Amino acid sequence: MRTKPLAALFVLLAVPFIATPSLAEDNYESWVLLTPEFPSTGGGGFVIKGYNPVVSGATCTTPFTAHGPDGTVYANIAEFDAVPTQGGILCMNGRWRAVDGSATGTTPLRVFIKDGVARRSSH
Repeated sequence: MRTKPLAALFVLLAVPFIATPSLAEDNYESWVLLTPEFPSTGGGGFVIKGYNPVVSGATCTTPFTAHGPDGTVYANIAEFDAVPTQGGILCMNGRWRAVDGSATGTTPLRVFIKDGVARRSSH
């Protein structure tokens, strides 16, 4: 009887998916407002200024500056994937690059834009 081993295999494969609780989606409208200045997610005493993502198609883009504790200012551009959700746009999977091409990286920061109001994740 082949059906029993196949049924047992199905149960063994399905149980982890059934038993795993789904993660609750964030309530993006409860995030803090995106202010003109905030601490960098990368730490090191850097402050981010001028973040104002603009949505164009499937992308959110913003120029910004990173101000070091020694007063050095770095000009950058960030680009995110723009994902429609909760009646707005979630800017996620952020990538940044220095305007002069000297550095690139990623950011865990996410921005939610709805009705002209931008909010940011806590990290």
